[in-house]
Amino acid sequence: MKLGNIYKILDGISPFELQEKWDNSGVIVGDFETKIDKVVLSIDVDEALIDSLEENTLLITHHPLIFSGIKQIDFHVYPQNLVVKMIQKKIFNIAMHTNFDKTHLNKFVMEEILGYKIEKEEDFVLYAKVDEKFESFAKKVADAFGLEHLKVVQSHQKIKTVALTTGSGASLLPQIEADCFLTGDIKYHDAMAAKAQNISMIDIGHYESEKFFAQILEKYLKNLGLEVIMSQSKNPFTYL
Repeated sequence: MKLGNIYKILDGISPFELQEKWDNSGVIVGDFETKIDKVVLSIDVDEALIDSLEENTLLITHHPLIFSGIKQIDFHVYPQNLVVKMIQKKIFNIAMHTNFDKTHLNKFVMEEILGYKIEKEEDFVLYAKVDEKFESFAKKVADAFGLEHLKVVQSHQKIKTVALTTGSGASLLPQIEADCFLTGDIKYHDAMAAKAQNISMIDIGHYESEKFFAQILEKYLKNLGLEVIMSQSKNPFTYL
């Protein structure tokens, strides 16, 4: 099957036109005439994953390997080093990032991972009713994402409503209208802003909240007539 045919299928699942202006979803390495023998799904591209793949494999990732323009191909600098290795091995890449967040990932996490019914949806932000004590709610969140330690901003004893944005969504804090905001990559100044807005926050991790990408997409691609494999790149962080 040609890469262009797979692109059309992916576009039907989650239209690429929905991506944010700053995003770079779509074909990253390859072209529509490229012949594909196998499809591998992963949240990211890393060197170990590339080394494990066979020629003529299409790697469909959540995060784009290239976000902005590359002015120099330096074999020792990320992400150029990975792009070079992919071209040498005939490994191709399509990214489904902010478009997939909007159409699938956030909804899956809210409903299937956390188990809450979506009450309202505003672009990247989903809302649900919770009505739980903060401590018990936080533990439930930790268990859902497999987090041994939680970084939280507690502004409430009881959580009645929750907002969710997977990945890194703290920049959306000014528009949040909920008791608690779940997202990843929460920084010090985000915490200060949350306190000022009387909003609780729980850091659900960037990788941890988006690691379900392959699981979600795999069910749509079973009937391609190609071998479809779920494979996870490693979380770049370790916790001591």
